Amino acid sequence: MRETNVANMPSQNQKQRRYWIGVVSEAHVRNGEEGGFAQLCHGKAAPLRRMRQGDWLIYYSPRTEMKGGQALQSFTAIGQVVDDEVYPFKMREDFVPYRRNIRYFPCRSVKIAGLLDKLSFTKGQVGWGYSFRFGQLEVSQEDFIIIANEMLGEGWEEALPLS
Repeated sequence: MRETNVANMPSQNQKQRRYWIGVVSEAHVRNGEEGGFAQLCHGKAAPLRRMRQGDWLIYYSPRTEMKGGQALQSFTAIGQVVDDEVYPFKMREDFVPYRRNIRYFPCRSVKIAGLLDKLSFTKGQVGWGYSFRFGQLEVSQEDFIIIANEMLGEGWEEALPLS
């Protein structure tokens, strides 16, 4: 994972930060980390436009690969939106997905199984995976902190303040 200079984190003073989970295969998460971008919902622009500079993004990866791969069910990356630009990126002649710039932080992957009874959107839900069906969901700051504590370790808020 890339090293990040926390002193250069984007600031956001006009709006309250929001917290997002993007649902993407682990292989696609790693591509995004390497390139410093996020891409959601098969390259659609709308999910990315919901996010603003300073918002936080956690990736949840149900599988290692988009088609096939092994079941993973883990939170696999965490980062912060760098700016307010959503831009097209030509991958092939017939595929031009939208992206936005993200600053990712070194973290560990965390299985969701150990957090199911702690998160408001999964607690007591037999079909908890249903929450992830649209490829992006907004979560509370409290849920974000629970996941971030597991991914980044206790004390991360001192280095990466939420406000």
